[in-house]
Amino acid sequence: MSLRLASISVDLDEVPLYAAIHGLAIPHGPSAHAAYDRCVPRLTEWLDDESIRATFFAIGKDLERDENCETISALQLAGHEVANHSYHHRYDLTRRTPAEIQEDVERGADAIERACGKRPIGFRAPGYTVTDALFNALDRAGVGYDSSVFPCPSYYAAKVATLAGIRLRGRKSTSILDTPFVLRAPREPYRVGKPYWRRGNGLLELPIGVTPLQLPYIGTSLVLGGEKIAARLTRQMLGRELINLELHAIDAADATEDGLATLAPHRADLRRTAADKLGSLRAAIEVIRDAGYELVTLEEAARRIRAQPTQ
Repeated sequence: MSLRLASISVDLDEVPLYAAIHGLAIPHGPSAHAAYDRCVPRLTEWLDDESIRATFFAIGKDLERDENCETISALQLAGHEVANHSYHHRYDLTRRTPAEIQEDVERGADAIERACGKRPIGFRAPGYTVTDALFNALDRAGVGYDSSVFPCPSYYAAKVATLAGIRLRGRKSTSILDTPFVLRAPREPYRVGKPYWRRGNGLLELPIGVTPLQLPYIGTSLVLGGEKIAARLTRQMLGRELINLELHAIDAADATEDGLATLAPHRADLRRTAADKLGSLRAAIEVIRDAGYELVTLEEAARRIRAQPTQ
């Protein structure tokens, strides 16, 4: 029987990471913690209203802040999944030595386990950038699934243009560009081979959403497009065994209320209010539910996919 699953995941990237991407000064004060302190409460209220349990990808280093530990512990207790988004969230993680990659993966998992009392099952790479060396590290760490591969031509092209624009302005971004071979990877869940963009018998990969028209099916696309575009993009995803909708906490940010005016000129999504953006996400969920999909965490989706007779 064909699966009809949908998962909402949220990357808990904090505001200083976005400033670093755009080569801006790192913010201090309350706005530096807007993802955890302002956006997560909005998202959890929305998820509770929708009776959805989501997957939150936490960065281990952020859990050195007591308030963030309390937040992800509460998420875990509420039935959400807390997964590993590395320890440092280094965009160039895959360019480091195998030992450094291994340490970063393990330290991220250790930090989450200390905060939640449960070792994370899933992993998502910083900037969606993976390599065979990273997958080797995930295997050694006992990771149950990965959800990082993003084989989207339009997203890749937009990232190329964004990084080029930042360089032309004389700023330096911390972000890096993945190999274009990632665009060859399957759009459906698959077990990774060698190289990772081919099917094989390795770790289960749950790719980031890409529509049949090669558009990115992620939170940024939905909140920028508004309710009608969000619903239209979601309808394009129907028929998949897994609709994997990846959000960032900042997708629920409000530039005015959250003190993000400095970042707003560099991010079009920050020109929309938090209320408008959550309306777009509600429109997407309505389409998913009307099509008969069951909303589950990525951990549960991975378990059911692995239980299928064929991959």
